[in-house]
Amino acid sequence: MVMKEGLWILATLLAIAAGWTDWRWRRIPNWLTVPGAILGLALNAASGWNGVRSSLLGLGLGLALLLPFVLIRSLGAGDWKLAGALGACFGPDRLLAVLFGTVLVAGVMAAVLVVWKKRVRHTLRNMGRLLAAFVTLHRPEGELSLDDPGSLKVPFGVAMAATVVLYAGGHFWGML
Repeated sequence: MVMKEGLWILATLLAIAAGWTDWRWRRIPNWLTVPGAILGLALNAASGWNGVRSSLLGLGLGLALLLPFVLIRSLGAGDWKLAGALGACFGPDRLLAVLFGTVLVAGVMAAVLVVWKKRVRHTLRNMGRLLAAFVTLHRPEGELSLDDPGSLKVPFGVAMAATVVLYAGGHFWGML
């Protein structure tokens, strides 16, 4: 039981630190994610082979699910490694819940950012062009690039940190 609580605390502290670095410097360093994954695996290993299996499945799932987004450059490698490290702590089932929540939180953050920067019309037009490109199986026009310096960017690590904190709070208050 103590080991499980330790995993929740580790994941929460890891997420908070990663969220802070992502907010402050727009990167999540390896010195944070790699030891987080190793500690998650080690703490899960204390409960035997089932713990090791769950940890490795969570690590692999986090890396596998987000890899396509890293490859198309819509997500940073630090966010990707953070998902893997959190998967090593949580295992696959809890990681899926965290990633689903993270997508929702990031969506809310994006909507607020678009409204705050007064780019609603521009964003809707771009979404329409992206949808049309998807339906016609053609690449979107040149100015619609993920590397566009003028595009609005949501720090995914911050969204993940907020989700983990909420999820951990629910666990510690007996709601999960």
